[in-house]
Amino acid sequence: MNSEQPEERQDGRPVGRRVFLGTLGLGALGVLTAPVLQRGLEGFLGRVAGKDPTGLTGLLPNGGGFRYYSVAASVPHRTAADYRLTIDGLVDHPRSHTLAELRALPQTRLVRDVQCVTGWRVPGTPFQGVRLSHLLDAAGVRPSAKAVRFTCFDGTYTESLTLDQARRPDVLVALRMQDEDISHDHGGPVRLYVAPMYFYKSAKWLSGITVTDRVKPGYWEHLGYDVDAWVGRSNGRTDEPTS
Repeated sequence: MNSEQPEERQDGRPVGRRVFLGTLGLGALGVLTAPVLQRGLEGFLGRVAGKDPTGLTGLLPNGGGFRYYSVAASVPHRTAADYRLTIDGLVDHPRSHTLAELRALPQTRLVRDVQCVTGWRVPGTPFQGVRLSHLLDAAGVRPSAKAVRFTCFDGTYTESLTLDQARRPDVLVALRMQDEDISHDHGGPVRLYVAPMYFYKSAKWLSGITVTDRVKPGYWEHLGYDVDAWVGRSNGRTDEPTS
């Protein structure tokens, strides 16, 4: 993801860097033109090759203003029957939550602007779920704990927060987005939502929460992104993070 790399990869497929960066400018067109652009590009690529060989359709905003992006070649689907969220590490009561159990816990609804580090923004987006602090308290965090690490069932993506950040009331284990159950493309059935930070901190396809003794940089931080990603106070890069 540095300037010397000749290409970026989307779903395991190479994309020339000039073409890749050119698509980022489409984000400035916002939610009004995104559906038309999406359909047009998909239709063109479908007529030419029967599929999108470049992966560029995944970089365009969809009708809700979001871009679908994954760092893994493919992501398995999880349903209410087979989804599990594990909580382990420096806790007294490790456990595994089903989706039904998470839905039965007290829910918090937040409406905030979603801000990507590359500049696109989706204003007034509702998220609803369980406060991460509630799950941590129930697990019994040990005194030696300093941070929380998140893993995802795509098998690739990771993120971390300090324990103080994780305990903020605006950090959710989210089950709903835009007043609907979170879809697979948006990281469902469960994703992390870190309201005050850039959206790459809100890990999709959340499957594991591990309490640790130090912050372990996540996927994009290993490639140069800020570990502390407060909106307006960090980053300012031109590459494309996950959303």
